[in-house]
Amino acid sequence: MKTIILLTGVASQQFALTELLKAHNPALAFRSAVTAEDLAAIEPELLREARLLAFTTSVIVPGRILAALGHGAYNFHPGPPQYPGWAPAHFALYDGARTFGAIAHLMAERVDSGPIVGVESFIIPDKIGVRGLEQIAYVRLAHLFWRMSRELACDGAPLAELPIAWCGIKSTRQMYRDMCDLPAGIGAAELARRVRAFHDDFRGIPLTVSLHGIRFELATPARQAEAPQVVSPPLAAAS
Repeated sequence: MKTIILLTGVASQQFALTELLKAHNPALAFRSAVTAEDLAAIEPELLREARLLAFTTSVIVPGRILAALGHGAYNFHPGPPQYPGWAPAHFALYDGARTFGAIAHLMAERVDSGPIVGVESFIIPDKIGVRGLEQIAYVRLAHLFWRMSRELACDGAPLAELPIAWCGIKSTRQMYRDMCDLPAGIGAAELARRVRAFHDDFRGIPLTVSLHGIRFELATPARQAEAPQVVSPPLAAAS
């Protein structure tokens, strides 16, 4: 193993992860990637002697790249095995889950399905919001990366698989959108669940409700002083 390919959600994460791995194995070379185009530009001969590490990224690594890597690809997922897929913290809060966590797993062509090789877990604090939960999960994910960093940098053999299986429904962006589309007759208890889990604009999908062909958007905490936003029909144009 000569090279570590770091695939991260933002470029600013690259330096800290690189320095950590380099401290364990100064002989390693590093290649940075943030987008799918960055991955596609990597030479095949480099892939044969490389390991890919993905950290908090939404990029789906193509199967041809996974197959070409000589030392595997591992993804660090900010959610527990019970919540594969997109925006796991939101769905965990909606379900009223008592525990959450972060995992590392071997990447497979099907997203969030490869064997699990590392895990961190914690009890969800009472009354925490989704941003607070994601912050704790990120810290635990960073700790998991730190804990596994020596093995990732120094041992080119496949990492040992844990006797832990993925479970639960794999969430998608469309499932998230469906949760944010409030039915006109929603009950108080269900409304409270959805507001707690999905009432935040940092994913760009607001909570909305449609009445008589007009869609109303719930104001987020940052916009409470503003008047409620009304989106005119047709509904299909606003989806």
